[in-house]
Amino acid sequence: MMAGLREMRDQMRTVDLVIETRDARIPLSSINKQFEQIVKGKHRVIVYNKADLAPISIQTPVREALAKRSHHKVLFTNTNVNKSVRQILDVARELSASDPIRYPELSIMVIGMPNVGKSSLINALRRTGINRGKAANTGAKPGVTRTLSSRIRVLESPPIYLVDTPGVMIPYIPDPIVALKVALTGGIKDNIADEGVLADYLLYRLNRFADIDYCSILGISQPTDDINEFLQMLGRKIGALRQGGEIDTDKAIQFFLRAFRQGKFGQLCLDDLAPHAVDEFFKRSMEEAPLSKNQAQKAKRAAQRQRSLEKAQKRGSRSH
Repeated sequence: MMAGLREMRDQMRTVDLVIETRDARIPLSSINKQFEQIVKGKHRVIVYNKADLAPISIQTPVREALAKRSHHKVLFTNTNVNKSVRQILDVARELSASDPIRYPELSIMVIGMPNVGKSSLINALRRTGINRGKAANTGAKPGVTRTLSSRIRVLESPPIYLVDTPGVMIPYIPDPIVALKVALTGGIKDNIADEGVLADYLLYRLNRFADIDYCSILGISQPTDDINEFLQMLGRKIGALRQGGEIDTDKAIQFFLRAFRQGKFGQLCLDDLAPHAVDEFFKRSMEEAPLSKNQAQKAKRAAQRQRSLEKAQKRGSRSH
């Protein structure tokens, strides 16, 4: 993670425009505060990718929330739709046309947390801009891009090039609910996240989306808040059986998570975008960059030492 940030920082001096890619299903939770200092002073576009998996109704409140806190242009994209992707090329063209002497060619860096669709976006820009095929590796699992790629041409006139970057995860997500959302959308590898906890959280959220009939979608008999009961029903439905007829709950969990990530439950947003909730999110999560787990533990020990010192000083003053 830190190596990716260092590479990004080293390359930034040659970059004219930054495309920060986020996940439209978690428009707040997919923000990485660590990017702020690295991209400071650069022209920047916030791109909410996978917009086809999120309700269109989120777009206005997201734009309004970000407009209060920055001046960056906000776009929503679906990499399967050329018109959607062309919005980004239009922004790049406008920047180039604003000062052709300064920008005889344009260099763009695509950044974002893992699995927000950066490489898919690069391929879509290349397809849309110069009608060329795949240039960046893509995958459903986070961490497909390991190092900074060489420049990829996406437009002939004006000459525009893109650089893909490794997905950079916040080193430690202190809010467990935010961590669950990031993991559920594929930003944390499933072998690191607890898949059983993810499935339980997903079931909890689906039960609270009144307009989603997940029972019909999955072909199970009735809704339930009990994850164990749910997995038994789902396992029987999909034939996830071990030897002896026992339900293979691991396979049922993987089927359930995959169904969500493929959009089988329709367009969903996992973040609360009510004004008070947005204000609370930025107040709680964005005032300072989050500490790593190790840093948090060091800070806790330092605070404990300080309290012990203060207590000792009080005892000493009373003895005098």
